[in-house]
Amino acid sequence: MTQMFRSSAARATAMVALAGLVAGPAHAQFGGLIPREVQSVTNDAADTDACGNEKKSSAGGRVLGGILGRTARNAVGSTGIGSFVPLPDFEDQISKEIACKLDPEEQKQAAEATLAATRSVAIEGEDTGEDTRPQVGSSSSWKSNTREGVSGTSTVTARETPEDSDLDCIVVTDVVVVKGEDTKIDKRMCRPPGSRRYSIVA
Repeated sequence: MTQMFRSSAARATAMVALAGLVAGPAHAQFGGLIPREVQSVTNDAADTDACGNEKKSSAGGRVLGGILGRTARNAVGSTGIGSFVPLPDFEDQISKEIACKLDPEEQKQAAEATLAATRSVAIEGEDTGEDTRPQVGSSSSWKSNTREGVSGTSTVTARETPEDSDLDCIVVTDVVVVKGEDTKIDKRMCRPPGSRRYSIVA
């Protein structure tokens, strides 16, 4: 009888413990069983990459991606070529595609080049008042202060005035060269009446 009671009590205890495991979060359940390195890699494998692109993969794929991503980041560190995080300070001046190829200082240089290229000047044949616009062909170039073989140019390539808006818009073409690889991106930039600064719009 005593043995049967002990056996029943053991079963009851096991069931309570099992219920606790099922109810608890997965991380809490298995955190102690997962090696620290694997936990770290899992945390690194986010749903978006460094440039905000959504990853549509399974949890297992994200873990593997995190491992591969860490290896890739180590390789990037030794070569100087890779994906960087776009900085919010410059997102109204340079596109994500360009920012992802530039380090923070280069992003600043690229943004300053865009500001220089889009600076308002008097257009021949137009009133030379406060509301002047950049000329098509206006351009500004930069060369990286932090890496060899990295440079870029911003050029105003078109002007437009949307019929259903008071916005003044232009198209600026960015060309960035990183280690011999060219990236060319057109960006539409607009400014409201009374503003001198153009910003990227969708």
